[in-house]
Amino acid sequence: MNLIERSVVALCRLMLWISTAVIFVILVANTVLRYATGSSLQWANEVPELLFPWLVMSGVVLAAAHGAHITTSFLMDAVPATLRRWTAMATWLVVAGLYGTLAWATFQMMAIVHDEKSPILQVPGSLTYGCVMAGLLMLGLLALKSAWNAWLLPPVEHDPTEEAAVPEAHW
Repeated sequence: MNLIERSVVALCRLMLWISTAVIFVILVANTVLRYATGSSLQWANEVPELLFPWLVMSGVVLAAAHGAHITTSFLMDAVPATLRRWTAMATWLVVAGLYGTLAWATFQMMAIVHDEKSPILQVPGSLTYGCVMAGLLMLGLLALKSAWNAWLLPPVEHDPTEEAAVPEAHW
């Protein structure tokens, strides 16, 4: 793993742990409070709702970094070994471009949703969109890294008759 991958993975792991821990503590405390006193914290439902997208995007990026997303390899199996490097590079560059396009579209929507505030804490809606945009940018970086890996690595013969195995992470 290079510096970019390590940084993305470390940031996402940190965000995953923080968001999970905060959501857990708030929900447990609110549940205990509700059963003990019959009342609850007004903001206790809103914070987990705001943190959940951060948890999900962190998990998505970590799954991509570890090669745990669903993949289809039939195209790569159909391509001759001499063209696999170019096909992989082109594919990863297209994927990176698509993530960049989605990140740009999300960025443009942030100004629109910034005025939407959460009911109790008054957190702007752009915070959630910022989370999605950051996740898309990290996915784009990982796709660029995969394109670079495809350029550096020599083509490998793949036997399509082999039993399906868990693919090696190329992010």
